[in-house]
Amino acid sequence: MLPGLHSLFSEDLARYRNVFVRADDPREAISGPEFLQPGTLSTLMARFRPQFAAADQRGLASIWVNQYFNRLFPPVISAALLLNQRMPLRLEQLAVVVDDQGLPLAFKLPGGCEPLASPETPFERFAHLLDDNLQPLIQALCAHTGVSAKVLWSNAGNYFEAWLGQLKSRTQKPQLLVDGERLLASPRRPDGSRNSLYAPIRYVEIEHADGQVRPWRQRRLCCIRDLLPEVKLCPNCPRLKQPYAASDSQ
Repeated sequence: MLPGLHSLFSEDLARYRNVFVRADDPREAISGPEFLQPGTLSTLMARFRPQFAAADQRGLASIWVNQYFNRLFPPVISAALLLNQRMPLRLEQLAVVVDDQGLPLAFKLPGGCEPLASPETPFERFAHLLDDNLQPLIQALCAHTGVSAKVLWSNAGNYFEAWLGQLKSRTQKPQLLVDGERLLASPRRPDGSRNSLYAPIRYVEIEHADGQVRPWRQRRLCCIRDLLPEVKLCPNCPRLKQPYAASDSQ
C-alpha cells in the first residue's frame, strides 16, 4: 500500500490495505491472460454463487463483476486522486490472487506506482483503470456470457460514484476529487466517443416509507441481477417506483 493511503485505509477500510502486492508474493495466482479465459471466468463465477451455475449467466456475471470493482476501485481511485499516482493495471501483465469464493483477493503488480504527469483530462488520469483493466475484463465477460457492456459499465460507474462519495466524506481536500467528478459528468471522451461511465447515478427527491422526503440514490440502468432465481431488484434499481421499506429484506 502506498504510504500516503495508510491513514485512509484504517479501521473499517483496513481490508483495502493489501489489495496490491509485489509480483514475488508467494500466493498462487491466476495470470491476467488466463483470468480472461472463458473457462476461468466460468469457474470463478460458479465458485462465487454455485446455486446459480446453471442460471442465466448474464445476471451472474453482473453480480460477480461487482465484487471485482468493489475490491479494485478504492485503492486505485484514491491513489489517482489524492496522491496523483498511477498503478500498473494492464490486465495482461497482472496476476490475480482469488479467494475460496472465486473473488479477487489481491493483484500482483509487475512494478511500482508511477506519478501521473499532469493529466489534462480525467480520462488521462484514469486511463490505467478504464482502458488497461476494465475494458478487457468487460469485453471478456460480454463475449463469454452475452451480458450487455452497458450493464457492466453501469455497474462500474455505480461503484466509482459510491467510492467518490466515501472520499468526499473522509478527505479535507475536496478539490482533489474534481477529476473523479468530471469523469462521471462527461458524456463524451476527448476523442468524441461515448463515455461509458457517464452519469451512472441520479438522486431523486422522494417521500420514503417513514413519510420523510429525502434524496434516493437511484441507478440510471438496471444491473439485471433479478435474472437469477429468487433474486430481487437492488434497492437502487431504476425499475423501482420507490425505495424498499427498511423492514423489507434484500
